[in-house]
Amino acid sequence: MRRLLVFLKYPSLGRVKTRLADAIGDEAACSVYRACVELTLERLGAWRAEATLCVEPPDALERTRAWVGPGVGWALRPQSGGTLGERLAEATAHAFAQGAQRVIAIGTDSPWLTAEAVDAAFAALGQADLVLGPTEDGGYYLIGLSRPAPDVFADISWSTSTVYQETLAKARALGLPVQTLPLGYDVDRLEDLQRFVAEEGARLHGSALLRTIEGSIQNRKSPPQRLADPPSPLVDKIQNALA
Repeated sequence: MRRLLVFLKYPSLGRVKTRLADAIGDEAACSVYRACVELTLERLGAWRAEATLCVEPPDALERTRAWVGPGVGWALRPQSGGTLGERLAEATAHAFAQGAQRVIAIGTDSPWLTAEAVDAAFAALGQADLVLGPTEDGGYYLIGLSRPAPDVFADISWSTSTVYQETLAKARALGLPVQTLPLGYDVDRLEDLQRFVAEEGARLHGSALLRTIEGSIQNRKSPPQRLADPPSPLVDKIQNALA
């Protein structure tokens, strides 16, 4: 039995994408976050029956259920714990207690992540106790376990550039064989949006996420324009915003 845990926050102004908000404002950043979550869930739709959405804050559970769509098959559960490490430890322990043999946890800051990448991560757990997908900023976009290991989340300097290396060191100290996935990145800053659209713009043409990003950049730098057929002017707008 497998269990995919998707950690997400209910999109509230000033509480999501705060680094991005420095460039485009709280409202636009919140809209981008909402679109990133929706794209992540769309891409991972094949995993719906084996997934749990872990919601923060806990009192936003019903609002989140209404947002992602009641009756569409996503199981929801509130996050429990103070630090991110405590919440990851509790959620993975609960999944194993419910009978899961392999558990993977992801966030929603990497909307490029595909169902095929998650498949590969679960397959890697056949050869390792722990699987990590590192990000360029020193964190990770995915962590997977083939057995309970709550201590791997303890005493980590969360939200720093050393999270991945600290987690690797902790795994070695616990005697956990580790397999590393391809390097990825989080969409946290305006330049990350530029990269994401440059890499995936053709596949995203006409999507809610693309429209949201375009609107955010238009409101900041330029008058409204229609989305054109590829090539879209969106990448140029983001580049102009960074200039």
